[in-house]
Amino acid sequence: MTTPSPWNYPTLLCTPPWKVEGVLPSETVLPLEPEAYAVTQVGETWRVAVRHSGEVIYAGPGPVEIVGSPAPF
Repeated sequence: MTTPSPWNYPTLLCTPPWKVEGVLPSETVLPLEPEAYAVTQVGETWRVAVRHSGEVIYAGPGPVEIVGSPAPF
């Protein structure tokens, strides 16, 4: 008998839409939990980095948000 695995609620990087005004932000699935990322803003540039390594995974226009998805997939 197999044990069912728990739901996987991914972390999402939400960025502004690139081409069309008035649409929902773009969402990118990230591999770590939301707490593993740091979001900073310097002037017009927003940055998202992995806390433990400092690796920058996003640098560009904002606003930017890291969220836990409300739905599993």
